[in-house]
Amino acid sequence: MNDELVRVISSLNAERIAYALATVVETVGSVSAKPSSRAVIDARGRLLTGWVGGGCAESATCKAALECMETGETTILDIDLDDEVLGAGMPCGGHMRVFVEPVLPRPQLWLMGHGRVAEVLCTLADLMGFDVIVNDTAVTRAQYPAAKRLITDDLDYRQLAPAEHDFVVIASQHKGDHESMQRALACKARYIALIASRKRSGLVLEYLRERGVDADSLARVVAPAGLDLGARTPEEIALCVVSQMVMVRRGGSGGDKKALVRAPAGADLRTMRRRTA
Repeated sequence: MNDELVRVISSLNAERIAYALATVVETVGSVSAKPSSRAVIDARGRLLTGWVGGGCAESATCKAALECMETGETTILDIDLDDEVLGAGMPCGGHMRVFVEPVLPRPQLWLMGHGRVAEVLCTLADLMGFDVIVNDTAVTRAQYPAAKRLITDDLDYRQLAPAEHDFVVIASQHKGDHESMQRALACKARYIALIASRKRSGLVLEYLRERGVDADSLARVVAPAGLDLGARTPEEIALCVVSQMVMVRRGGSGGDKKALVRAPAGADLRTMRRRTA
């Protein structure tokens, strides 16, 4: 990988900007690019640096890169340079294969608050592929070892700045939750949730409504937060919330994958499966 590719990739990674890396893995016949040729393509389908062949080869690769960044999946692109009608429109007498890999920044979770639920949520979210930013004056690194960043000097939540694909969870134990919620709604976060009882959630939403927050903005708030798993402990509550975050991130439904037979207490599940097979 040449110095320019390294420089561009390092810059994109530092700025948390999505891109795709295209690598020529095979060539046959007359092809301008060679195996191991690489290019970096941005989220608008523009080739930033590198080389995978000119003309339609580059165009096809950039199009595939956009699709990969949309789905998050890699692909191997077969480009026929020998068929003027059905191929790339470039009868050069060759063929090439390009491996296209999307490089997407980890989504950020802005976690407001402290306490056992927040501590477990930080750990679980990190395991699920989120970069966690904890914003609370009472937190320490020892309590949140998995956090990417701790903010402990933000009394008015001015440092709360989630991007469009970020997640915000407010777990401030009734202390300032209405203020941090108002700040969160001013941003374009993908998911905004409040960990609170139904009564407290209603009070927070009513407070915001009285202060002029419109109905469409309030509809963005998930309150109470999390999937209904019948949770009771702080650890179970954190699991409900991070499960909902994964569902939103991956486009899941939150429903059962398969209809299950509820087994009576003490039943042999292996026997139950045989009976229902």
